[in-house]
Amino acid sequence: MVKSSVGNQLPFRLVTQNARVKRLSDSFPDIRPDQSTEAAAEVIDKCYRQIFFHSMSCDREIFLESQYKDGSITIRDFVRGLLLSDRFYRGYVACSSNYRLVEQVVGRVLGRPVFGEDEKRSWAVLIAEKGFVGFVDDILDSPEYMNRFGYDSVPEQVSRKIPGRPIGEMPIYQRLPRYGEDWRDRLISESLMMSVVEFNKISNPLTVSRLIYEKPEGRILKFWLAFLVIAASTSVVVVLSVVNAMFTIR
Repeated sequence: MVKSSVGNQLPFRLVTQNARVKRLSDSFPDIRPDQSTEAAAEVIDKCYRQIFFHSMSCDREIFLESQYKDGSITIRDFVRGLLLSDRFYRGYVACSSNYRLVEQVVGRVLGRPVFGEDEKRSWAVLIAEKGFVGFVDDILDSPEYMNRFGYDSVPEQVSRKIPGRPIGEMPIYQRLPRYGEDWRDRLISESLMMSVVEFNKISNPLTVSRLIYEKPEGRILKFWLAFLVIAASTSVVVVLSVVNAMFTIR
């Protein structure tokens, strides 16, 4: 079965049943004119946790929250605002390739893994043509999103309940780290991040026992060799001094 393309988007095959099953729960409250402050706060926190996977105060979008609380925007509009926020750009867009970005957004917004390489390629081409904003709009306007969540439901993971796994499939944020190895290596090369090797060197300070029993690398190797030469020379001088003192006739 081939999914019909949206606009100029490349078609891709549906390779999982997850797109055709119901949500794990329908407990999310819908927006309504008489919504209480507590209910609105609950919806907002759930949106943060779904998109950012946390609701820390430092990443709050106060303007969006105010618009939602006074009924100016829907839950879908609030989700769109979070995806286009500076926090999401710095945390996910800037440090991901188009292919990885597709996985991140599809997992958060549609609540499922991508349908293999074909879907990643299809959305990645769309990002290249329309940009990230156009990609977000097409995802939120897609029949899949509208039929599953509509305007007034918080996106959540869609998953089949598999025998032996009562909570369904692993959440996207556990399967897919925030950035990949390419971005990590770039941060290390630009001295913006410490590598595991460097961290271990700092957390495990240089000691005499390490100098004797462990052969270091790089600049420390020179100090290690110098230390051994000095230690050996000192030992020889001490031994000769002792021997000389023992056999000297006074």
